[in-house]
Amino acid sequence: MKSILRPLATIMLLATAVLVNADEPAKTGPLAVGDKAINFELPIIGENSYVNLEDEIRKGPVVVVVLRGYPGYQCPLCNQQVSSLINRAKKLAESCQRVILVYPGKANMLEQHAEEFMGSRSIPDPMVMVRDDAMKMVTEWGIRWNSPRETAYPATYVINQNGRVAWSKISDSHAGRSRPEEILQAIRKLEK
Repeated sequence: MKSILRPLATIMLLATAVLVNADEPAKTGPLAVGDKAINFELPIIGENSYVNLEDEIRKGPVVVVVLRGYPGYQCPLCNQQVSSLINRAKKLAESCQRVILVYPGKANMLEQHAEEFMGSRSIPDPMVMVRDDAMKMVTEWGIRWNSPRETAYPATYVINQNGRVAWSKISDSHAGRSRPEEILQAIRKLEK
């Protein structure tokens, strides 16, 4: 009897593990158009509060812009991209609920590096800048750039109110970033 129960218990344990993990994504590459966006809750830079992606999506379309963060220096292309988004903040506010700028890196001193990155700039609504301290979000979303002195592939996602990726642009280099006009065009397509 013992010989039957042991294999049966093992099978039941494995079946339970499969069922428990059935809703977890098994992605190996970046999130693609049509994929469900993986929720995150990340700390807002310079504040004692967090942004929860699912909460923001319930209110309207969300844009997630993943920067390179701090790979050992402040990325000039990230600076340029954020400045262009800040310049178009009013137009973005008319079209989406939130633009979440994700600043990934190793947890050690990331808050300080993020504040250095921002300098004297202020982030206008609907934008918010958050930290991905242990690069968990960029890993889960399949955009972790796992090379020396790298953090994440620069990426932009437009997430619809169903929580699905409606548009994305992922660079395989430091360049090739999304432009505000591309993002606005992708958001307009959601309205149709």
